[in-house]
This record gives sequence, C-alpha cells and structure tokens, in this order.
Amino acid sequence: MNNLKKILSLALACMMLLSLLAGCGGQTSGGNEPSDSTGGEQSKGGSSTQGSEITIGVTSFADTLEPTEQYFSWVVSRYAIGETLLRFDEHGELVPCLAEEWSVSDDNLTWTFRIRQGVKFSNGEDMTPELVKASLERTFRLSDRAVGFFDPASIEVEGQDLKITTKVPSAIVPGSLADPLFLIVNTHVDDSTFAMSGPVCTGPYVVKSFSPTESCVVVRNPYYWDGEVPFDQVTLKCVDDQTTRSMALQTGEIDIAYNLKNENIAEFENNSNITIEQLESLRSTYAFMNQNGPLGDLTLRQALLRGLNKEAYCGNLLDGGATPGKAPVPPTLDFGFDQLKDENAYDPESAKALLAQAGYQDVDGDGYVETPAGEKLDLEFVIYTSREELGVYAQAAQASLKDIGIRVTLNTVSYETLLDMRDSGQYDLLIWNVLVANTGDPENYLRENWYSTSANNTSGYANSEVDRLLDQLASEFDSNARRDLVMQIQQEIMDDAATVFFGYETTYLFYNNRVTGVTMYPMDYYWLTKDVKLAA
Repeated sequence: MNNLKKILSLALACMMLLSLLAGCGGQTSGGNEPSDSTGGEQSKGGSSTQGSEITIGVTSFADTLEPTEQYFSWVVSRYAIGETLLRFDEHGELVPCLAEEWSVSDDNLTWTFRIRQGVKFSNGEDMTPELVKASLERTFRLSDRAVGFFDPASIEVEGQDLKITTKVPSAIVPGSLADPLFLIVNTHVDDSTFAMSGPVCTGPYVVKSFSPTESCVVVRNPYYWDGEVPFDQVTLKCVDDQTTRSMALQTGEIDIAYNLKNENIAEFENNSNITIEQLESLRSTYAFMNQNGPLGDLTLRQALLRGLNKEAYCGNLLDGGATPGKAPVPPTLDFGFDQLKDENAYDPESAKALLAQAGYQDVDGDGYVETPAGEKLDLEFVIYTSREELGVYAQAAQASLKDIGIRVTLNTVSYETLLDMRDSGQYDLLIWNVLVANTGDPENYLRENWYSTSANNTSGYANSEVDRLLDQLASEFDSNARRDLVMQIQQEIMDDAATVFFGYETTYLFYNNRVTGVTMYPMDYYWLTKDVKLAA
C-alpha cells in the first residue's frame, strides 16, 4: 500500500504542476454533486477589490445556466441567482422561501403552498401564483429528471395558493420543491437566453457575464424582496486545480475557496486571517457498473468489489478526509449503515478465487485475466477532471484490481463529457459524486440512480424488489417505516453488487475573515447568499 501511495502521490504532483502551468484551463467539474460552475469577465480578486466586491474560487461545473439541464440548476442556486418555494436551513430543515407555508390534504394527495406576495423577478415583474405554476410546468416539460421526484396529476392556482395533486401519495413533495431543479423562473421572458445570460429569477443577484471555463460575474438585483443585497458585484472565478485555489486564497486573489480538502488545512495553520469550517459528508462518491457489458456478470462485479481496499484509499491516500464506503447512504444519516451487511468487503484472495471458479483465466500470461470465452477483458473507467479525490479513488482502484488480474483503463474527461457518456451508456465504470439527501432524505437519490426505469439509470441495473420497495417508500409518511424501507433497499443494492461505493468525503470551506455570514449548509445548494457580506 505504501508503494501505491507513493505512485499516486507522484502522479497527483505532476497533475498539479501541469495545472499550475496551464491555469484554469477549459475543463469542468461536477458531481452530482451534483459540484460547481463559472463564467465571463474576471475580477481583480479578493483583497484588491473595492468595498462592494468579493471573489469566490470555485471549480467549473456548468456549460449552461439553463436550470433544467442536468444538475446545472445547482449553479443558479449556489450563485444566489435563483430561489425555490422552500429551502433548507443550516440544520437541514425545510423552511419557507417563495412559499410562506404549506400543508397536505387528509388523503396525502394534494399539497397546498401559500405563495408569498410582494416578490418581484429580477426584471421587475411581479411573481404571481400563475407564474409559479408556469415555471413548475416548464420544469416538468423540459427535464427528464423532474418526474423522478414526484409525478403531478395537476397543478392549480386558487387565489394565492398553489395546489399540487400527485397521482399517488408522495411524502417528499415539499423537499423536492427545495431542490434547485424546481427554481422559480419568469416564463414571460424569452427563455432561449437563459443558457448564457442566466434565468430571470428572484435571487439577490443577477448574471452580468458568464463564461463556463473562466468566471460567472453576478451583480445586485435591484428588485430583491428579502432585504439588503450587500455587494455591487461578486465574481465566481474558475480555479479548477486544488493547489492553485489554495494559493489564490493565501495571496488574497480570492476571498472564499470551495472544495479544498483535508490536506490543505496545514497550509493555513498559522494564518489567523482564514477561517476553516468542516461538515461531515452527506455526499457519496461511487462508480456505476454498466451491466450492459462485461459487468453484467454478477461474479465479475463481486470479484471487483472484493479487490478494492476502500479503507486504505480513504485513510491513507485521502489522509482520513473521507469515511470508507460500503452502502448507498453514508453513516452521517440515520439509515442503518452499521446494520447493513457487506458480503463483498475487501478480500483479494476471495476475489481471485471467484474469478477462477467462473472461468476467468490469464490465458496469455500478461497478468490480466481473459473472459470465460477467452476474450480480452479491459474495463473502461470514466472519471472527470476537477475533483482530485475522484482521481485518487480511480487510480487506486486501477492498481488494486491489477493485483487480482482485472485490467482497468482510466478515461479522464470533462464533466460535461462524462454526462454525455453516462447518458449514452458509453462506459464500464463511471465515477459519480452526489448529495444523498437532496430532498431531506435519500428517497429521490435512490430512485434516480437505482429504479429500473429512471432516466439516470443507464447502467442496466434492474431489481423488481428494489422497484417495489421504492414505490412503497414514495407513499410512506411514517419516519420509522421509511427508515426500514431505505435499509431494505440499500441491502438489495449491496447484495446485487450493483455499484462501487468508494467513500463519503468530509466537506471543507475556507474563507478570509474580511467576509462574514459564510455558512456551510448540509444541503449543498447555497454558497453565495444575501447574508455573505464584508465584516464591519
């Protein structure tokens, strides 16, 4: 393992050096997380800006600001451009936003949301319940992901109330409407401009310029409804390389740095001007295994999982900055992590035995097994560029699987390319990083990734019992019963050896003390807010 760590450390050092020479470059980031975005004209930076400006260092994420495209609505929310009917507070609890209150009917089919009065869009037009209705209908029309949250039978307006009736009871409707996919946009304007100019929304800032690989510059929304907007301008600057982003914060080029890691902490130990916050992760890093190819063989998937030393990857290679993975839902959420049984935990000798029993043999003596049919086995592992911990996992997996005779070839691409490859099924393994409780609990996350007919499930995974349990979960309102169902679903996915769960990374936020009001939210939807301002 020490040799592996040295090899990976050298490789990462070379990557960082190249990134420093190349600057921000043209690559973009991700995660399903849901990660980050950027665009256009650049600010002169943190400490050199005038009093009403700051600069935030982010990793690039989106090539469009159209909120119905992929997960790019997260960018619109994170950059304080758009808002939702409800939102999550710093404790992960649902609170009012564009809706003042909400309730559900006795039959659990109709949800009523009282739409806030006195709110204007950034073009000065009043936000009405009718426009809220039109915005939600637009989302369901343009996004394949939307119906995965809930399936409306109707959306109606009664006075100041918006009424959403679902075809079957759905417990997560309020939490779903806090997801940035359901940002409220003005449908009276030409939405063809949203991609590059940004949508017309209700947030404290509006887009001034956007260039996906450089920066996104936002300026004060003069019609903002919820108090004072502190800055004339904020530049969200693309700094994909982790080392470069850390250096930019140290020199004052940026005021806030997102997506720095545990290893960056030592760089700021003696810097009293920088505050570091951390949050135990609600995100999961995993790899889909495409069952439409060689990984359709359960035995091969089981052997692959048993060949991965995730404890070593997280503890040694990531310096303890992640909890080793085994299940869909991390242990930070109370869904039975310790009670779940991992039949495919790290056991390389068992992995080799499984391969041999199934007829995987090294026929040509090159150190790698061929398939039982005697064909070459070379698994393509697709990863993206701007989250360095993903590269650590992938390179470590490649080295570990070589030890049990499985050849893995890494294919490093931009986040946008990764999305295209996922959607078209062009992969054997594909890295993913996403917020697990994006509606307040894991239901949507589980449905989106492992329900057999989900638009995002391109791996070919299908388990009728998982489908049945997910359908049952959707209409279950009792919290204890929901917990039991989520545990059952997780165990089924694990027993199927459906997915590689690498780890759950701790999230860090570094910022200059000249800025105040910076908050880490468990639901990672809010970076720049009206509360972020200069210290007095």
